[in-house]
Amino acid sequence: MRQLLKGNYAVAEGARLCRVNVVSAYPITPQTTIVERLSEMCASGDLDAKFIKVESEHSAMATLVGASSAGVRVFTATSSNGLLLMHEVLHWVAGARLPVVMANVNRAVSGGWNIWADQTDAISQRDTGWVQIYCESSQEVLDSVIMAYRLAEKISMPVMLTYDAFFLSHTTETVDVPDIERVDAFLPPYRPEFKIDIDNPRMFGGLIPPEYFYEHRYAVHRASLETLDWYPEICRGFRDMFGREYGITEEYRTDDAEVVVVTAGTITSVVRITIDRMREAGIKVGLVKLRLFRPVPVERWRTVLGAIGKVVVIDRNLSPGLAGVFASEIQATLYPLENRPAIYPVVAGLGGRDVTPEDIEGIINHALSSDDPAGIPLFWGLKQ
Repeated sequence: MRQLLKGNYAVAEGARLCRVNVVSAYPITPQTTIVERLSEMCASGDLDAKFIKVESEHSAMATLVGASSAGVRVFTATSSNGLLLMHEVLHWVAGARLPVVMANVNRAVSGGWNIWADQTDAISQRDTGWVQIYCESSQEVLDSVIMAYRLAEKISMPVMLTYDAFFLSHTTETVDVPDIERVDAFLPPYRPEFKIDIDNPRMFGGLIPPEYFYEHRYAVHRASLETLDWYPEICRGFRDMFGREYGITEEYRTDDAEVVVVTAGTITSVVRITIDRMREAGIKVGLVKLRLFRPVPVERWRTVLGAIGKVVVIDRNLSPGLAGVFASEIQATLYPLENRPAIYPVVAGLGGRDVTPEDIEGIINHALSSDDPAGIPLFWGLKQ
């Protein structure tokens, strides 16, 4: 059924379709309407789940540790400072190999209060062990929730899907909401091998001494890397069932491109429009959209970017003292290649700043006119 849904409501619909059993939530703008909608679903009976109201985001995630350890499907959502407050427990969830799924609505991190789009909140959690998937549209958000549970429960690792505040969370789009019976056919009931069971006692979360901890972290690392094997297969299964195709990356008009722009999130839509405009003018430019960020899809990035002459990476995030994180990780990934492309890092759109087609065209023209990546302004459109 096709519906008009805001991005946040698309997330809630995705959680409903996946028949989550426990929702633990603490509201924070711009995530709040996700859990509000889920609370309404629980109250009306549209979703047969326990809705747990807690006093903080730390407690929201801690509650899901208990529920997931007991063997049920769980969900939560957050943003910005709320995600940062969860940080300790995010490490615990990944280390405990719990298949928690969470939506993070990308919002700038304070100090200096800002509630608009900025991916630094999710980027700063990249070392916690959570798989990260970046979304461009409300349809992609809903579909990614469904695929996230299939992946999380396959590899026994948590998955965070992320999307931009307000540009997507509060914008209404047409979304194809599948029948729940079809989702049931794609996503089987969660039946974990290990769970809290009074009839079969086990130890969970115990002390791991030095002679075992190293091996434990290796197991977490290997499980994360399994995403690179299973996620493409899950995407193919989703395509066969629902007719929509996704992948680790998405390429657009890259076959003969002299310059490729790399993006994640809603800036992608602006870049796609700009590319069409510049192609009409005879300029050979393409797009690579990043969807999967953790684990780093090293071979995929090398395949789609390694043969390009110039690669412009637009980051809606900032690691102070370094600059954009996607650019730095792409540089590290491509460095071993003998004929690696020139990487042009650009930071843009922080704190919800608009990034227009004219901005994108200016960035691309800078890259076209300079063989020196330092010849393009790192902070695009900065007010000096």
